[in-house]
Amino acid sequence: MFRRLTTTLSALLLASAATAQSPDPADWDAVLAEARDQTVYWHAWGGSTLTNDFIAWAGGEVADRFGVTVKQVKLSDTAEAVSRVIAEKAAGKDEGGAVDLIWINGKNFAAMKEQDLLFGPWAEALPNWALVDPVANPAVAYDFTVPTVGFEAPWGMAQIVFFHDTSRLPEPPRSMAALLDWAAANPGRFAFPQPPDFLGSTFLKQALYELTPDPAILQAPVDQADYDAATAPFWAFLEALTPNLWRGGAAYPQSGPRLIQLMADGEIDLALSFNPNEASNAIANSELPETVRTYVLDAGTIGNASFVAIPYNATAKAGAMVLANFLMSPEAQARMQDPSVWGVGTVLSMDRLPPEDRARFDALSLGVATLPPDALGQPLPEPHPSWMVRLEGDWIARFGVSE
Repeated sequence: MFRRLTTTLSALLLASAATAQSPDPADWDAVLAEARDQTVYWHAWGGSTLTNDFIAWAGGEVADRFGVTVKQVKLSDTAEAVSRVIAEKAAGKDEGGAVDLIWINGKNFAAMKEQDLLFGPWAEALPNWALVDPVANPAVAYDFTVPTVGFEAPWGMAQIVFFHDTSRLPEPPRSMAALLDWAAANPGRFAFPQPPDFLGSTFLKQALYELTPDPAILQAPVDQADYDAATAPFWAFLEALTPNLWRGGAAYPQSGPRLIQLMADGEIDLALSFNPNEASNAIANSELPETVRTYVLDAGTIGNASFVAIPYNATAKAGAMVLANFLMSPEAQARMQDPSVWGVGTVLSMDRLPPEDRARFDALSLGVATLPPDALGQPLPEPHPSWMVRLEGDWIARFGVSE
């Protein structure tokens, strides 16, 4: 149960009244009618042109088909939107909030869910949820081990990949131990974004997965583990790696797209991405040389689903649900997976699609540097979000720099 139990009748009545006033996704015709002429302020990471272009396309389609206006509020960090909702709740603004939809994951979802800042459940009542198979793909129903239980809707699949310039690095390191040895022999040729950037923090978790004595403990909250014992090999690895990073660890790239620039400029030979198609996109856009290729580590890499959630006090809840449902449509999912558009994996189950919709995906051709799905392997599940919080804080204390 995700609303705190109240002990007074008045509080129960207020909660019932709020629920009755909320749009019911089970009555989809009513949702569509209420959504028309609404404006949805979608707070989403804005650090990628490909992402922003796709969001703009989706907004145009939703406007034409359903009369819903979508305005992207571009974020550098999802926590910006979360903080705004928290501030509104503290001010007693329980209706008419400024945030209608958030591209959200992991620790931010867990924090909002714990603080009763989310509208729902709603996602599993959307019409296109029937095309998702949470049994075959548990990542669509768990966000960093936290059950979503309908409080957020999946809209894309991602997995960590590494990419390298084969003209300078024909055989890349395929484990963290090998990465450390290679970096020591080739100082300055590897970089990851500065945590708490999402990709930078994910590199920390990826390293921890391989280096911790018992990776299974990462699925439970961090306070249930012997943190010092679990992370000792990881911190020893970073202590040895950091002086051999780009700029000797005295500065870090601020985002994933910056890694593309560094490789294009010949400053690094090895980088990582959460989009298995990013290198191919960059090659197609003449941002990277055609000699760049993608690979995964021998022990596997972290994968997850991207989600959207609706704050409890959103102004345009109906419009937000209409947008979320469209994002899960076969048309939107196939466009998103198109390497020439974005290249993000689909959350849909091919077994649940009619032949004409499966054909959309069958017609897609992989980019030159994109691994086929079977080469990606089974993704490693995200650790519990408390691990990211703890790792980020400790990394900043040990290695953090300001520019």
